[in-house]
Amino acid sequence: MKRKIAVVTATRAEYGLLYWLMKEIQADSELQLQLMVTGAHLSHEFGLTWKEIEADGFAIDAKVEMLLSGDSTVGVTKSLGLGVIGFADALERLKPDVLVILGDRYEMLGVAAATALAGVPIAHIHGGEITRGAYDDAFRHAISKMSSLHFVAHETYRRRVVQMGEPPESVIVVGPACADALLRLPLPTKEELEDELHFSFGKPLLLATYHPETRSSQSTESQITEVLAALEGFPSATVLFTGANADTDGRIINERVRDFCEARPDKSLFVHSLGRKRYWGILSLADVVVGNSSSGIVEAPLLGTPVVNIGARQEGRIRETLVIDCPCRSDAIRHAVEHALSLEHGQRREDIPSPARLMVALLRAAQFEVSKRFYDIPWTE
Repeated sequence: MKRKIAVVTATRAEYGLLYWLMKEIQADSELQLQLMVTGAHLSHEFGLTWKEIEADGFAIDAKVEMLLSGDSTVGVTKSLGLGVIGFADALERLKPDVLVILGDRYEMLGVAAATALAGVPIAHIHGGEITRGAYDDAFRHAISKMSSLHFVAHETYRRRVVQMGEPPESVIVVGPACADALLRLPLPTKEELEDELHFSFGKPLLLATYHPETRSSQSTESQITEVLAALEGFPSATVLFTGANADTDGRIINERVRDFCEARPDKSLFVHSLGRKRYWGILSLADVVVGNSSSGIVEAPLLGTPVVNIGARQEGRIRETLVIDCPCRSDAIRHAVEHALSLEHGQRREDIPSPARLMVALLRAAQFEVSKRFYDIPWTE
């Protein structure tokens, strides 16, 4: 009998990282893919991106509605509660043998809670990382403690997960999940992207994504004001914005970005969801990535694209030399972008093993204990 592997996705970015893993599960004769879709994928406001998933050849086994229209702290918390209820029903119906969760978002915390209560083992991707500027940081560690198998991106992250009491043999360094997409996906050309978006890319080309910094004393309104003021200092630049996520106050950011683009329509464009191929295509073509998305820390350096990382949202993640950190002040952001524009674009990395193939081999062979044990590090005084 095939081992049933349920994979959960709630956002466009997460789906892009899971795509090749899902393809490898589909192709494995000993595994059966069960796909559970939730969160922003099911929202009109965020582009109904579940349609993209089906267009890619995946059958969706469960759609779990959980995203309320409000993005206040209360609204996000209530969405989390709805997710726990919805996933309890989905898990009871599908009865997976293992459930795969990527990352740290609040939607995944709800999935993890329901899955742990259902007694289904969890395989967690990208544990052990730190993002001090967002409440996702605590969610990631909580998900790790509910998981039985851990696929991490770096040896430093492996040590952190073990430090949390997870048995060393259950924590495996597979590399960043984005590596498969960046190595195996043919990226569209500049001309193809311009035709699809009906928009011309000038020079320099800036790709901007700013998410709410949910652990900041600076208001979201103030944050995005500083970011846009900095970008106004580059009147000749083409700025392509992607949408903020469904975190608290994400709509404030998107509204301000839309206003910015409407005021300079020849030089700026807002696209809430570019889709994986177009996003990574533009990521490879951009002169600089600006914002605070994890893709600037993890993905852009693999394509050789310089990055200006704003604020503390990604504070704690391991950086490469192409990442320039700066505070969320317009003058600091402007100087950082000027510096990034002076850097030479690097080469696309092609020396990374496939994380998806390694994860599938481990999912196929893993043996799970009925009750998780806590691993005590052998301390020396």
